Amino acid sequence: MAVETLADYVASQDELLQEAALALPHEFSKCTYSLGHIRFPKRKFRCDCPTTSITRACTLHKTLEEVNASNTYGPNFKAQFCRCGRPYDARTEQETMIQCLICEDWFHESCCNLREKPISRKSSPEPRPEQTDVYEEGQDDDTQSEGSPGFPPGLISGTEYDSFICGPCASRNKTLVRWAGTPGIAMVVRDTPAESWKRLVDELPTTEDLDPVSMSAADEPTVGCKRPHSPSNADCSDAKRLRGSFQTPVPSGIPCLAPDSNFVAQKIYQQLDAPVTASLGTGDLFLSEGFRDRWCHCPSCLPALEAMPCLLEEEETYEPPEDPDSGLSLEELGMRALERLPRDKAIDGIHAFNGMRDDLVKYLRPFAQEGKVVSETDNNPSLCITPRHSISTLLGTQQLIEPRDVDFTAPPSTI
Repeated sequence: MAVETLADYVASQDELLQEAALALPHEFSKCTYSLGHIRFPKRKFRCDCPTTSITRACTLHKTLEEVNASNTYGPNFKAQFCRCGRPYDARTEQETMIQCLICEDWFHESCCNLREKPISRKSSPEPRPEQTDVYEEGQDDDTQSEGSPGFPPGLISGTEYDSFICGPCASRNKTLVRWAGTPGIAMVVRDTPAESWKRLVDELPTTEDLDPVSMSAADEPTVGCKRPHSPSNADCSDAKRLRGSFQTPVPSGIPCLAPDSNFVAQKIYQQLDAPVTASLGTGDLFLSEGFRDRWCHCPSCLPALEAMPCLLEEEETYEPPEDPDSGLSLEELGMRALERLPRDKAIDGIHAFNGMRDDLVKYLRPFAQEGKVVSETDNNPSLCITPRHSISTLLGTQQLIEPRDVDFTAPPSTI
């Protein structure tokens, strides 16, 4: 039977506290129900705590409210993410996940073909010690977005794109499909199912390179055909024209700044339903910084963008105030709570703790003298003892708390 020393137990508790501080660093002292539908944690979501859908009454919002019928609960609420549907386990998952700007689902980098898939899909491989990323205070987001720790660099690093849009979401927006694979909107593709994945990305043009073109329905280019720059290449052969090519008429005299459609990208969207083994790409888009400022606002491009407002304007995400107690140890939290008590209750609490300690030492001393380990069957119901703890370690690390440890001569506001 494995023995857990007190030092091991304290270390595990400290680890849990740090995990909790990273996951929930905020102070939840106010219910957000009155704020209506906000982006936290999902877009257009309203707090369910004070509604009849939750059996336990909310301690912040006392009035019982009706069920939020407009809230949408997708697979993420069941801890299922990505196109692979693999359940998420924070303790075993080492692979970086990226969120789609539109559907807000999270995707593994390997499922976006940025890197090879882990050998086992039950859990991602443990990172090598020399490659383990440890977050340090003051470290910027760019450093943290390099990719999955313990893996080789991805085809497109986190510092090369600002937002991510998954293939299914992109395929439902004709403007995104048209811009896919053009400068500033990268993709991951392969030429044949037998070849390796590669980047499909073009450099952004300079201001001088932009060529606003006034087009009519007669000269609007189709997918697979470059916009003509001279009469010599104005014709596009039918052999190069993809099935389903769209021709969006643009009113005469209104310039369209959309770049030429990428033939490879358009081909990807024609075969999104192909089996994984035959797929040439997922259709995912990696949009570089400033993409919202580069869209064309002509009558052909703008309506599809307006249908998804997040493509035009960055959304405000609700963020609760920081919790001043976040990251503090149980000892620090206990001392802080003790300082807030009235003097007489603080003294009574210290004496009660010391009395409990004396009883605990008296009970555990025989085990320590004989070198025995306390098991569940040895537990004294009147004492709070964690099984499998080394008693000698427990007795050796206890420290008596005396009333003199608190300055009772100070004013009440500082106690």
